[in-house]
Amino acid sequence: MTRLFVAAWPDAETVEQLSSLDWPVAPDIRRVPDRNLHITLRFLGDVDPRAATDLLSTATLPVATATLGPSVERLDGRQIVVPVAGVDPLAAAVRSATAAIGQHDPRPFRGHITIARTRRGGPSTIVEAPVLGTFTIAEVALVASDLQPTGAVYSTLATFSTTPR
Repeated sequence: MTRLFVAAWPDAETVEQLSSLDWPVAPDIRRVPDRNLHITLRFLGDVDPRAATDLLSTATLPVATATLGPSVERLDGRQIVVPVAGVDPLAAAVRSATAAIGQHDPRPFRGHITIARTRRGGPSTIVEAPVLGTFTIAEVALVASDLQPTGAVYSTLATFSTTPR
């Protein structure tokens, strides 16, 4: 069993834009490394990668245009995120395709890219910074997450193309 999630990786231009935000220098904020920036379409938890690959390889996944913004927000007290609209149908297709496996989150999907984490309620001047942009999601990735003391290490195990509807 491997800790897995299904993700959409942003394009290089979006990663550059998020990296170049006016980041505060503060001990209470920990930025997500550029290589880890993603939209989680579904967290699966500890699942056999073959089972997830089998289900996703037969799924019809719609192309999505991810729209960032309009500004950086705080989510769940600790996460600093950029909201992402336009990916709900893709997330629904992923959730439907993988419904037979993994952890089930009863909360509705909320598209976002986590860019930093803070101590609960810790201040962050980056909240409300404007962020605008779009990118096309032409594939989704099955990603393994290895939690280390220095942070998560992500490995793409497989990718699955999206198709126009």
